[in-house]
Amino acid sequence: MSDPLLVDRAGAVVTLTLNRPDSLNSLDTALKEALRDTLADLERDRSCRAVVLTGAGRAFCVGQDLREHVETLESGSIDPLGTVRAHYNPIASSLANMPKPVVAAVRGMAAGAGASLAFLADFRVGGPKTSFLMAFANVGLAADTGASWSLPRLVGHAKAIELLMLAEPVPSAEAVRLGLLTRLVDDDDLVLPTAQEFAARLAAGPTVAYGAIKRQLSVGDAGTLSEALAAEAQAQAITGATADHRNATTAFVNKQKPLFEGR
Repeated sequence: MSDPLLVDRAGAVVTLTLNRPDSLNSLDTALKEALRDTLADLERDRSCRAVVLTGAGRAFCVGQDLREHVETLESGSIDPLGTVRAHYNPIASSLANMPKPVVAAVRGMAAGAGASLAFLADFRVGGPKTSFLMAFANVGLAADTGASWSLPRLVGHAKAIELLMLAEPVPSAEAVRLGLLTRLVDDDDLVLPTAQEFAARLAAGPTVAYGAIKRQLSVGDAGTLSEALAAEAQAQAITGATADHRNATTAFVNKQKPLFEGR
């Protein structure tokens, strides 16, 4: 059997490929555990300065493997949705709190938890066949994998309710308009290479500052002004002490191009 999650390193960029193409990369236990554990490792991996998340084959990810879920329901389990706490929550937390940029290369359908994964990335690249479907309500469930947090931040509260309750597909052109896609390329075969090139550009940037910006926004999005100002002061204290800041400031004064090392 092939690995459910492929890990490829190219310089400072790590590409994670959900590798169950025959099931449109539906999330079974093996894939969820591999993704959860690999993301946790990458959070601590200083050699990784950007992450690309993608799916093998013609879909990004259609969410929970429902065949496996039916088996769990029929087994008489006292906690049939225990996977939310065991797998989906830590995966969502790792993606949202990753101290380096995350780019989702979304080719084809991203549904349910698969769409939620994409929404937790900092940037999303799609193609003509890209579509999103918040499918939870179609099987009588509420949202998970952070969608109740990420989706309103991307599209606003009212649109998030519409997407989650009506559970209708969002094609690529509409996804760009709503802000669900950062970039739309003309050819689906260009989605992954475009995302990887974008990630390589980010990996060459001030990644400590990028991580601080992500933490700032997690406070500023929902906190008070005083909480945002405190978060900014803390972030500036951290980034202001980096070699990247000192070297970039000197380079700017000397009209040189800065070189960032992520420290």
